[in-house]
Amino acid sequence: MADKQLENVRLELIVSNENAHRNDKEIVTTIIETTSSPNVENDTEAIAPPNSPDITDAENYDPHQHRNVPNPTTNFETLVHLLKGSLGTGILAMPNAFCNSGLLVGVIATIIIGVLCTYCLHVLIKAQYKLCKRLRVPILSYPYSMKYALEQGPRFMRWFAPYAPGFIDVFMVTYQLGICCVYIVFVARNIQEVTDYYWRPLDISIHMLILLVPLILINYIRNLKLLAPFSTLANLITLVGLGMVLSYMFDDLPSMSERDMFGTLRNFSLYFGTTLFALEAVGVIIALENNMKTPQNFGGYFGVLNIGMTVIVILYIIIGFFGYVKYGSEAKGSVTFNLPQEEIMSQSIKIMFAIAIFITYALQAYVPVEIIWNTYLNPRIKNRKILWEYVCRTGVTLATFVLAIAIPRLGLFISLFGALCLSALGIAFPAIIDICVLWPEKNFGFLKALLIKNIFLIVFGLLGLVVGTYISIVDIVKSFL
Repeated sequence: MADKQLENVRLELIVSNENAHRNDKEIVTTIIETTSSPNVENDTEAIAPPNSPDITDAENYDPHQHRNVPNPTTNFETLVHLLKGSLGTGILAMPNAFCNSGLLVGVIATIIIGVLCTYCLHVLIKAQYKLCKRLRVPILSYPYSMKYALEQGPRFMRWFAPYAPGFIDVFMVTYQLGICCVYIVFVARNIQEVTDYYWRPLDISIHMLILLVPLILINYIRNLKLLAPFSTLANLITLVGLGMVLSYMFDDLPSMSERDMFGTLRNFSLYFGTTLFALEAVGVIIALENNMKTPQNFGGYFGVLNIGMTVIVILYIIIGFFGYVKYGSEAKGSVTFNLPQEEIMSQSIKIMFAIAIFITYALQAYVPVEIIWNTYLNPRIKNRKILWEYVCRTGVTLATFVLAIAIPRLGLFISLFGALCLSALGIAFPAIIDICVLWPEKNFGFLKALLIKNIFLIVFGLLGLVVGTYISIVDIVKSFL
């Protein structure tokens, strides 16, 4: 690429840093601030600082050495953030996932999906590194990685490059809005479980309506640091709550012989979507790697990513396995719904998780607000920007509220958004980026093994998207009949 073209790329990336694509930043800021260590002030979506060195030899350019990260995280801090970012409503849905897959299949498939997700993340990160070397920029966001990869890929794919950032944003926004919908249903359902027992029963839609104003107000917080103390409390509550849930699981545990070892092929797609929703966190992973002090230690056999994902998979298998053994076919969309209503301890667990997830709603809603506002609305609005930003925040909350109140099916919601968004973001798109990055050199290895592997991942991801989304939607429709 000519020097003039490279300079144009850098300028475009700098401009994009000012106007758009702050989703990775906000996700990682969320994780870091919720551990009371708000040490990330840089925009991890920043692509190239204005004073980027003039490198004439891309092969000698190391993006890691040119990253401008004021407060980078250590390997241990990154590992903690990675583990924290994966402990939410997804892990509570794993017993229901194992109910759809069967006990033996659930264990094996969770390991396979964990390995697959981890491998695809490695593929994406390595492809981004190669692209950064080629463009001589320190960091690339996910949307712009897709754009510049497509520009260098097969000719029939290049026409889509200008539309790639918006296309990725649609998936990111959809996924984040889906998380917010899941959170609303989760909070309302847990509160309903308690109030129905101690007070008079109310429809879940009434509980969601009661939550609407608090959700709008908490989403008006524009500075995430104000939420940091509450988020720290929420994280402590989550860890204590998981321990209390496990105590219920191990109490009077039935024999494994009473549970199915294999589920049906049809229900496996529901398991796949739920597990993918729980395990995959591509936006978080990219942001964490971008903010590391030693990003070269993120990959590798004993790198931060492999260690973190290994611990996460083990935790998910423990919750899913023993939760299904304990509750069998009665395992619900969240294991908290299986806890006995007559005990104060179990009711306390539900309230604890409801509080923790309510606080986390504001953090998750921050991501689509930032993408929608900074990328698409703010550049077009000239007057009363603060007012219109609050309108945008209100609109995002109302959108998630309407969808949650229309489809209050927590387990199916989780499966739907896992299959719809993460099959693409976590599996298919990294493979597409890898093909395009390797395309100029045609370095696909012996018998084009890398090309065949990536095509397989693309087909697998798209198949999971189509089949998982279809069956989730069908089951949502059936649940209303």
